[in-house]
Amino acid sequence: MSAWSATILTIFPEMFPGPLGQSLAGKALGMGLWSLSTINIRDFASDKHRTVDDAPLGGGPGMVMKPDVVDAALGAATAQAPGRPAIYLTPRGQLISQARVRALASGPGVVLLCGRFEGVDQRVIEMRGLEELSLGDFVLSGGEPAAAALIDACVRLLPGVVGAEQSLAEESFELGLLEYPHYTRPRLWQDRSVPEVLVSGNHEKIRAWRREEAERITQERRPDLWARYLAAERTRGRALR
Repeated sequence: MSAWSATILTIFPEMFPGPLGQSLAGKALGMGLWSLSTINIRDFASDKHRTVDDAPLGGGPGMVMKPDVVDAALGAATAQAPGRPAIYLTPRGQLISQARVRALASGPGVVLLCGRFEGVDQRVIEMRGLEELSLGDFVLSGGEPAAAALIDACVRLLPGVVGAEQSLAEESFELGLLEYPHYTRPRLWQDRSVPEVLVSGNHEKIRAWRREEAERITQERRPDLWARYLAAERTRGRALR
């Protein structure tokens, strides 16, 4: 079986592997558990200046990435490894969820288009059927940091990357909740003590405390997640009857 692979289309290929060459992702890359390649979008421009953008039709500020250049780059990427989903990273995309990350990690890999300027001509997005994804409700200078974040999220779910795979099941979002607080030694630090239940040795009480804390934090910080969690619990309860 081929290793999970990521191809990044960008006008700044020198930004990679960047953080993906360090820590867990970098170690896994060196072990051959996944592979990374970049495609310089400028290589597909037809003029001597390697122009990838033009003024927006209808007026307005900024520049727009040209459909012919982007399409040619996408064609090269999909020819390398057909069958991988092609994703355009953009602030207007759907928010990336842990469920979508799991689905991508279980597949053959991804082709990621990093936008710049005001974005990409809509026609190439429609013609190529690009999935549009976003890190959150904020704007970056380009899609490269978002691509690195998405790849890192996928790579750590690949078999053999994280040593204690049980820890993956207890992380934020895996159960629809934010993660509970963590503590370590010393038990007393700056006049602050760890919760007694964590040193009680009673694993059932520890699990209950962690679940309660996860629920409390989610309810306080992410009412949207809390509402979805309650709805899922109600559905699960009906299914078990």
